[in-house]
Amino acid sequence: MTNPTLAAGAVERHLRARRDTGRGLLMPYVTGGITPGWTDYLRAFAEAGADAIEVGLPFSDPTLDGVTIQQASETALARGASTRRILADLADLAEARDLGVPLVASTYYNLVLHDGPEAFCAALRRAGVGGLIVPDLPVHEADELTDVAAAAGIELVLLASPATPRPRLAEISRRSRGFVYAVSLMGTTGERAALAASAAELTERIRRVTDRPVLLGFGISTPDQAREAGRYADGVVVGAAVMRRVLDGAGPDDLRAFLTTLRRALGSGSEDQECDAPR
Repeated sequence: MTNPTLAAGAVERHLRARRDTGRGLLMPYVTGGITPGWTDYLRAFAEAGADAIEVGLPFSDPTLDGVTIQQASETALARGASTRRILADLADLAEARDLGVPLVASTYYNLVLHDGPEAFCAALRRAGVGGLIVPDLPVHEADELTDVAAAAGIELVLLASPATPRPRLAEISRRSRGFVYAVSLMGTTGERAALAASAAELTERIRRVTDRPVLLGFGISTPDQAREAGRYADGVVVGAAVMRRVLDGAGPDDLRAFLTTLRRALGSGSEDQECDAPR
């Protein structure tokens, strides 16, 4: 039977369908290979109400990541994690049980180039991954990977920041697939005390040029921040707050409980609107 989360364009269709019910979208992040049995976190994320899951392929020089994700990458690499092993784990997970939500890989362009874009994207597809984020790949250099990814059925997600000028923002929004990743501030990933003031303006600028789902990331750490972000964007990406807990020893049940608080803060769609206050 064909896995519906692997059909071409499935990431964007899935997120659009959930967004259109009024649901705030939640995409938690985990560094692949971070612990033995790390795929149990993915099951916990799905059970907590994740709408998509970002799986980081660890790289030795994660230039856009802050201390927490850097430590997670170092820990995973020290355990012997590699792209091949992580994708093999994901393939085993897909065979054992469909999570019901799409997987989006994220990594740096060096890892894509290591085996070549064609082989890399084909490997993602075989592992059950539907999307790809490459944060150090600017849009004006993305032509080759965009074409290769599309041919393999992988949706290449592009990033926009508060400093992105209007013409480039329109190009990013047009060429991105799955969703547009809105980087809330000029800086690296990491937990912060408050949502960046630039987040609202950036998401408003993106919405002017596309109706593609917009997910806001970098610094979203608490239910209150997720709730605030949901006023501007269609949803949130939560990475450092998840990985800090993993590094501190939190298990899948702990992460399920944490993400459930974010799920409630974001709202679950039409059912919430009937039983609760509107988003």
